[in-house]
Amino acid sequence: MKTRVLGKSGLEVSALGLGCMGMSAAYGRPGDRDEMISLVRHAVEAGVTFFDTAEVYGPFTNEDLVGEALQPVRDRVVIATKFGFGVDPATGARHGLDSRPAHVKAVAEASLRRLRTDVIDLFYQHRVDPAVPIEEVAGAVADLVAEGKVRHFGLSGAGVGTIRRAHAVLPVAAVQSEFSLWWRAPRTDLLPVLEELGIGFVPFSPLGAGFLTGKIDATTTFEPDDFRRSVPRFTPEALEANAGLVDLVKAVAARKSATPAQVALAWVLARAPWIVPIPGTTKRHRLDENLGAVDLELDAGDLAEMEAKLATIPIVGARLPEAVLKMSGL
Repeated sequence: MKTRVLGKSGLEVSALGLGCMGMSAAYGRPGDRDEMISLVRHAVEAGVTFFDTAEVYGPFTNEDLVGEALQPVRDRVVIATKFGFGVDPATGARHGLDSRPAHVKAVAEASLRRLRTDVIDLFYQHRVDPAVPIEEVAGAVADLVAEGKVRHFGLSGAGVGTIRRAHAVLPVAAVQSEFSLWWRAPRTDLLPVLEELGIGFVPFSPLGAGFLTGKIDATTTFEPDDFRRSVPRFTPEALEANAGLVDLVKAVAARKSATPAQVALAWVLARAPWIVPIPGTTKRHRLDENLGAVDLELDAGDLAEMEAKLATIPIVGARLPEAVLKMSGL
């Protein structure tokens, strides 16, 4: 497995990480726990060293799963988790944002227990809390770093102004945000700032929540608790309108003897050497397929051809429900 370094942080990870959220939440029924633990350990044996979770995935259950899966190989892996929501510890009910310093520190302690570790490698603020100055948030994480409980600070879904302010207090190792052939906006404002500041980029949903695999079309149905049921971009009408994007990755895949998913991931990887996507899956064969993207080279001609065709394909539908976009700042 090839590796990459997240910006100037010195944090070296596998070129492709594993997003673990879908093992416990968001995409319908959670996976069988034993099977998911086996999948995470298979990823380690395949060379993956970067695993992404959060307290709200489940909530709590995903951190516990990841912690159990990685405990035997803790010294070989990098674990990223997140704080920033208020979550009732008894019921798991989420009640808004909460990045007050005392809460950040309490979440860290709870995450350490669930992850079965004495240090969090990368601790992201999950969503920016407008009620708490980012300087105070960065200061709280700096305290955790000084105590040896956190190694690196990250931000998820933050704007460039917030990133600059946080970075001035405590170096930000990585920023996480959605990025894929289906959502390319970060190229305009976010990526130039990250390059300027030497911050790594960790794209989530690099496969467009499954759309870019070519396995979803206007006839696809989703389970009642699958978040895509509420996403405008996943209505049958939008899926049909956006089919040209899938046709593009399929055409490149055929020429490259690859799969559409591998092409979509290779396109993200080709943006910059400090970008590490974290596609998620609950299936071993999909994990193995995704890892094949690391060795798929899209040359300058391939990328130029894709850019020219992308310019002719209008994307239909919002990428998240309006309420989520408003609340999260994404």
